[in-house]
Amino acid sequence: MGLAQDAQHGIAFSSLGLDPVLLHLGPFALRWYSLAYLAGVALGWLYLVHLTRDADAPLTRSDADDLIAWSTIGIIAGGRIVYVLFYEPAAYVAQPLRIFALWLGGMSFHGGVLGVAFATFLFCRRRNLNWLRVLDYVAMCTPFGLMLGRIANFINGELWGRPTTLPWGIIFPNAGPLPRHPSQLYEAVLEGPLLFLLLFALYHLGSARRRPGVLTGSFVLGYGVLRFLVEFIREPDQQLIAFAQVTGLHMGQWLCVPMIAGGAVLIALGYRRPEIGQVRWAP
Repeated sequence: MGLAQDAQHGIAFSSLGLDPVLLHLGPFALRWYSLAYLAGVALGWLYLVHLTRDADAPLTRSDADDLIAWSTIGIIAGGRIVYVLFYEPAAYVAQPLRIFALWLGGMSFHGGVLGVAFATFLFCRRRNLNWLRVLDYVAMCTPFGLMLGRIANFINGELWGRPTTLPWGIIFPNAGPLPRHPSQLYEAVLEGPLLFLLLFALYHLGSARRRPGVLTGSFVLGYGVLRFLVEFIREPDQQLIAFAQVTGLHMGQWLCVPMIAGGAVLIALGYRRPEIGQVRWAP
Protein backbone atom coordinates (compact mmCIF):
# COMPACT_ATOMS: atom_id res chain seq x y z
CA MET A 1 0.00 0.00 0.00
CA GLY A 2 1.46 3.38 -1.00
CA LEU A 3 1.84 6.46 1.16
CA ALA A 4 -0.89 8.31 -0.71
CA GLN A 5 -3.34 5.48 0.02
CA ASP A 6 -2.26 5.35 3.65
CA ALA A 7 -2.74 9.07 4.30
CA GLN A 8 -6.23 8.54 5.74
CA HIS A 9 -4.90 6.04 8.28
CA GLY A 10 -2.50 8.44 9.98
CA ILE A 11 -3.19 10.06 13.34
CA ALA A 12 -4.35 13.64 12.84
CA PHE A 13 -2.29 15.98 14.99
CA SER A 14 -5.40 18.07 15.62
CA SER A 15 -7.11 15.04 17.21
CA LEU A 16 -4.48 14.99 19.98
CA GLY A 17 -5.82 18.21 21.48
CA LEU A 18 -2.36 19.77 21.83
CA ASP A 19 -1.97 23.54 21.96
CA PRO A 20 1.51 25.13 21.82
CA VAL A 21 0.25 27.79 24.24
CA LEU A 22 -0.32 26.57 27.78
CA LEU A 23 -1.79 29.77 29.19
CA HIS A 24 -2.82 33.20 27.91
CA LEU A 25 -2.16 36.13 30.24
CA GLY A 26 -3.57 39.18 28.52
CA PRO A 27 -1.24 40.01 25.62
CA PHE A 28 1.29 37.43 26.83
CA ALA A 29 1.29 33.70 26.25
CA LEU A 30 3.06 30.99 28.23
CA ARG A 31 4.18 28.40 25.69
CA TRP A 32 5.07 24.78 26.34
CA TYR A 33 8.38 25.40 24.57
CA SER A 34 9.39 28.06 27.09
CA LEU A 35 8.18 25.90 29.96
CA ALA A 36 10.27 22.99 28.64
CA TYR A 37 13.42 25.11 28.82
CA LEU A 38 12.62 26.24 32.35
CA ALA A 39 11.74 22.74 33.53
CA GLY A 40 14.83 21.27 31.87
CA VAL A 41 17.09 23.76 33.63
CA ALA A 42 15.31 23.18 36.95
CA LEU A 43 15.58 19.38 36.74
CA GLY A 44 19.20 19.64 35.66
CA TRP A 45 19.96 21.87 38.63
CA LEU A 46 18.24 19.50 41.07
CA TYR A 47 20.22 16.55 39.78
CA LEU A 48 23.46 18.55 39.83
CA VAL A 49 22.76 19.44 43.47
CA HIS A 50 22.27 15.73 44.17
CA LEU A 51 25.59 14.90 42.53
CA THR A 52 27.41 17.46 44.69
CA ARG A 53 26.72 15.16 47.66
CA ASP A 54 29.41 12.88 46.28
CA ALA A 55 32.48 12.89 48.54
CA ASP A 56 34.80 13.85 45.69
CA ALA A 57 32.46 16.12 43.73
CA PRO A 58 34.43 18.83 41.91
CA LEU A 59 32.03 21.57 43.05
CA THR A 60 29.95 22.46 46.10
CA ARG A 61 26.22 23.00 46.45
CA SER A 62 26.86 26.74 46.36
CA ASP A 63 28.87 26.35 43.16
CA ALA A 64 26.02 24.35 41.60
CA ASP A 65 23.51 27.07 42.48
CA ASP A 66 25.66 29.72 40.79
CA LEU A 67 26.67 27.58 37.81
CA ILE A 68 23.06 27.06 36.74
CA ALA A 69 22.72 30.77 35.95
CA TRP A 70 25.92 30.74 33.90
CA SER A 71 24.78 27.61 32.06
CA THR A 72 21.38 29.10 31.24
CA ILE A 73 23.05 32.13 29.64
CA GLY A 74 25.34 29.78 27.73
CA ILE A 75 22.41 27.72 26.43
CA ILE A 76 20.54 30.76 25.16
CA ALA A 77 23.52 32.63 23.70
CA GLY A 78 25.20 29.61 22.13
CA GLY A 79 21.98 28.08 20.84
CA ARG A 80 20.88 31.32 19.23
CA ILE A 81 24.22 32.26 17.69
CA VAL A 82 24.75 28.86 16.03
CA TYR A 83 21.16 28.80 14.73
CA VAL A 84 21.59 32.23 13.18
CA LEU A 85 24.95 31.36 11.61
CA PHE A 86 24.09 27.91 10.24
CA TYR A 87 20.33 27.70 9.76
CA GLU A 88 19.00 31.10 8.64
CA PRO A 89 21.91 33.52 8.14
CA ALA A 90 20.31 35.41 5.24
CA ALA A 91 17.07 36.03 7.14
CA TYR A 92 18.91 37.50 10.11
CA VAL A 93 21.18 39.63 7.94
CA ALA A 94 18.05 41.12 6.41
CA GLN A 95 16.43 41.62 9.83
CA PRO A 96 19.23 41.67 12.43
CA LEU A 97 16.94 42.66 15.31
CA ARG A 98 15.19 39.29 14.93
CA ILE A 99 18.24 37.76 16.61
CA PHE A 100 16.87 39.02 19.92
CA ALA A 101 13.29 37.80 19.27
CA LEU A 102 13.76 34.53 21.13
CA TRP A 103 10.00 34.04 21.48
CA LEU A 104 9.84 33.42 17.71
CA GLY A 105 11.96 30.28 18.10
CA GLY A 106 15.20 29.34 16.44
CA MET A 107 17.67 27.56 18.73
CA SER A 108 20.43 25.06 17.95
CA PHE A 109 21.26 22.35 20.47
CA HIS A 110 24.76 22.07 19.02
CA GLY A 111 25.22 25.75 19.82
CA GLY A 112 23.74 25.25 23.26
CA VAL A 113 26.42 22.64 24.00
CA LEU A 114 29.18 25.03 22.97
CA GLY A 115 27.59 27.82 24.99
CA VAL A 116 27.35 25.73 28.15
CA ALA A 117 30.92 24.44 27.72
CA PHE A 118 32.24 28.00 27.36
CA ALA A 119 30.14 29.33 30.24
CA THR A 120 31.35 26.47 32.44
CA PHE A 121 34.95 27.20 31.44
CA LEU A 122 34.59 30.85 32.49
CA PHE A 123 32.86 29.85 35.72
CA CYS A 124 35.53 27.29 36.62
CA ARG A 125 38.31 29.74 35.83
CA ARG A 126 36.69 32.27 38.15
CA ARG A 127 36.25 29.70 40.95
CA ASN A 128 39.52 27.83 40.32
CA LEU A 129 37.71 24.55 39.64
CA ASN A 130 38.64 21.64 37.37
CA TRP A 131 36.78 22.46 34.15
CA LEU A 132 36.56 18.97 32.68
CA ARG A 133 35.39 17.42 35.95
CA VAL A 134 32.69 20.04 36.41
CA LEU A 135 31.69 19.64 32.76
CA ASP A 136 31.33 15.89 33.36
CA TYR A 137 28.78 16.65 36.07
CA VAL A 138 26.95 19.12 33.83
CA ALA A 139 26.79 16.50 31.06
CA MET A 140 25.05 14.13 33.48
CA CYS A 141 22.25 16.67 33.91
CA THR A 142 21.64 17.57 30.26
CA PRO A 143 19.33 14.72 29.07
CA PHE A 144 16.43 16.12 31.12
CA GLY A 145 16.30 19.28 29.05
CA LEU A 146 16.83 17.39 25.80
CA MET A 147 13.82 15.16 26.42
CA LEU A 148 11.52 18.02 27.42
CA GLY A 149 12.68 20.18 24.52
CA ARG A 150 11.85 17.47 21.97
CA ILE A 151 8.44 16.91 23.54
CA ALA A 152 7.83 20.65 23.21
CA ASN A 153 8.86 20.44 19.53
CA PHE A 154 6.17 17.79 19.08
CA ILE A 155 3.54 19.92 20.83
CA ASN A 156 4.51 22.80 18.54
CA GLY A 157 3.97 20.52 15.52
CA GLU A 158 7.45 21.32 14.18
CA LEU A 159 10.59 19.45 13.11
CA TRP A 160 8.55 16.49 11.89
CA GLY A 161 9.87 13.35 10.22
CA ARG A 162 9.61 11.89 6.75
CA PRO A 163 6.40 10.24 5.45
CA THR A 164 5.71 6.80 6.88
CA THR A 165 3.15 3.98 6.64
CA LEU A 166 3.67 2.97 10.27
CA PRO A 167 0.46 3.01 12.35
CA TRP A 168 1.71 5.80 14.63
CA GLY A 169 2.41 8.20 11.77
CA ILE A 170 1.20 11.73 12.52
CA ILE A 171 -0.46 14.06 10.01
CA PHE A 172 1.08 17.35 11.11
CA PRO A 173 -0.43 20.73 10.23
CA ASN A 174 1.52 22.53 7.49
CA ALA A 175 3.30 19.28 6.55
CA GLY A 176 0.97 18.01 3.84
CA PRO A 177 -1.60 15.19 3.94
CA LEU A 178 0.76 12.27 4.56
CA PRO A 179 1.44 10.67 7.95
CA ARG A 180 4.97 11.34 9.15
CA HIS A 181 7.38 9.90 11.67
CA PRO A 182 7.02 11.69 15.03
CA SER A 183 10.79 12.08 14.99
CA GLN A 184 10.58 14.57 17.85
CA LEU A 185 9.36 11.79 20.14
CA TYR A 186 12.02 9.39 18.87
CA GLU A 187 14.64 11.96 19.81
CA ALA A 188 12.96 12.62 23.16
CA VAL A 189 13.38 8.96 24.10
CA LEU A 190 16.86 8.48 22.63
CA GLU A 191 18.41 11.74 23.81
CA GLY A 192 16.57 11.70 27.14
CA PRO A 193 16.13 8.40 29.02
CA LEU A 194 18.48 6.32 26.87
CA LEU A 195 21.35 8.81 26.99
CA PHE A 196 20.79 9.39 30.70
CA LEU A 197 20.93 5.66 31.44
CA LEU A 198 24.19 5.40 29.51
CA LEU A 199 25.75 8.24 31.50
CA PHE A 200 24.30 6.93 34.77
CA ALA A 201 25.88 3.52 34.17
CA LEU A 202 29.23 5.07 33.29
CA TYR A 203 29.08 7.31 36.36
CA HIS A 204 28.36 4.53 38.85
CA LEU A 205 30.13 1.60 37.19
CA GLY A 206 33.76 1.44 36.19
CA SER A 207 36.21 4.32 36.35
CA ALA A 208 34.63 6.91 34.02
CA ARG A 209 33.72 9.30 36.84
CA ARG A 210 37.34 9.29 38.02
CA ARG A 211 38.69 10.24 34.59
CA PRO A 212 38.01 13.90 33.70
CA GLY A 213 36.41 14.32 30.28
CA VAL A 214 35.15 10.75 29.83
CA LEU A 215 31.55 11.51 30.82
CA THR A 216 31.54 14.69 28.75
CA GLY A 217 32.97 12.81 25.79
CA SER A 218 30.43 10.02 26.23
CA PHE A 219 27.58 12.52 26.26
CA VAL A 220 28.84 14.39 23.20
CA LEU A 221 29.58 11.20 21.28
CA GLY A 222 26.30 9.56 22.31
CA TYR A 223 24.20 12.58 21.38
CA GLY A 224 26.05 13.02 18.10
CA VAL A 225 25.50 9.41 17.02
CA LEU A 226 21.82 9.32 18.05
CA ARG A 227 21.01 12.66 16.43
CA PHE A 228 22.92 11.71 13.26
CA LEU A 229 20.86 8.52 12.90
CA VAL A 230 17.46 10.09 13.61
CA GLU A 231 18.13 12.78 11.01
CA PHE A 232 17.77 10.10 8.30
CA ILE A 233 14.03 9.93 9.03
CA ARG A 234 13.60 13.62 9.81
CA GLU A 235 12.75 16.27 7.25
CA PRO A 236 15.41 18.99 6.92
CA ASP A 237 14.42 22.54 7.74
CA GLN A 238 12.56 24.08 4.81
CA GLN A 239 15.28 26.62 4.07
CA LEU A 240 17.95 23.88 4.09
CA ILE A 241 16.35 21.30 1.79
CA ALA A 242 18.60 22.33 -1.11
CA PHE A 243 21.65 22.15 1.16
CA ALA A 244 20.76 18.58 2.16
CA GLN A 245 20.24 17.58 -1.47
CA VAL A 246 23.60 19.00 -2.54
CA THR A 247 25.69 17.71 0.38
CA GLY A 248 23.88 14.42 0.98
CA LEU A 249 23.41 15.13 4.70
CA HIS A 250 21.26 17.46 6.76
CA MET A 251 22.81 20.46 8.49
CA GLY A 252 22.14 18.74 11.83
CA GLN A 253 24.16 15.73 10.68
CA TRP A 254 27.10 17.85 9.57
CA LEU A 255 27.12 19.56 12.96
CA CYS A 256 27.11 16.13 14.62
CA VAL A 257 30.31 15.06 12.83
CA PRO A 258 32.65 17.25 14.95
CA MET A 259 30.67 16.27 18.06
CA ILE A 260 31.25 12.57 17.37
CA ALA A 261 34.94 13.12 16.65
CA GLY A 262 35.41 15.43 19.63
CA GLY A 263 33.60 13.06 21.97
CA ALA A 264 35.78 10.15 20.88
CA VAL A 265 38.92 12.22 21.48
CA LEU A 266 37.77 13.26 24.97
CA ILE A 267 37.06 9.63 25.89
CA ALA A 268 40.42 8.43 24.57
CA LEU A 269 42.34 11.18 26.37
CA GLY A 270 40.35 10.61 29.55
CA TYR A 271 41.29 6.95 29.70
CA ARG A 272 44.93 7.79 29.06
CA ARG A 273 45.03 10.00 32.16
CA PRO A 274 45.51 8.47 35.61
CA GLU A 275 42.44 8.11 37.81
CA ILE A 276 41.90 10.95 40.27
CA GLY A 277 41.21 8.61 43.22
CA GLN A 278 38.47 6.45 44.61
CA VAL A 279 35.02 7.92 45.14
CA ARG A 280 31.95 6.61 46.86
CA TRP A 281 28.40 6.20 45.57
CA ALA A 282 26.26 9.28 46.15
CA PRO A 283 23.26 8.07 48.23
